[in-house]
Amino acid sequence: MRIHIATDHAGLDLSQKIQAHLREQGHEVVDHGPTAYDALDDYPAFCINAAQAVVNDQQAGTESLGVVFGGSGNGEQIAANKVKGIRAALVWNDSTALLARQHNDANVISIGARQHTEDEAIRFIDLFVAEPFSNEERHARRIAQLAEYEATGDIAGKGVDH
Repeated sequence: MRIHIATDHAGLDLSQKIQAHLREQGHEVVDHGPTAYDALDDYPAFCINAAQAVVNDQQAGTESLGVVFGGSGNGEQIAANKVKGIRAALVWNDSTALLARQHNDANVISIGARQHTEDEAIRFIDLFVAEPFSNEERHARRIAQLAEYEATGDIAGKGVDH
């Protein structure tokens, strides 16, 4: 599987270790930056580029997911979710890593590099990558509603206020 990675200065060391781990697991890893430490760098472009690459791959039929890091993971998740077609989930334990895939078919996860140990982050990512979407009707229906809103600004028959 191709895994797209992005971070900021807060997650740079963790990102390098995660990339090595994923490559050892046989994954193709694409690093969207940064490549050097800069305490004043800005995460949005890095995370948006990684998220857009996931969408591009998936549209081309290439199996791919994304992982973004930052101090808390919150801003990185928000940035990734600005890309049409991305469902980015903030992961903070094993359950949220699994449920992000099982219930939400998340294609990107965000992890707070300052919130977790390296071993925890690796475990979360491994769980996320290995877990399939459940394909349960209720989850598929909800994901379709999100995609409909993203495309049209409405969810037919659901009373979305404008």
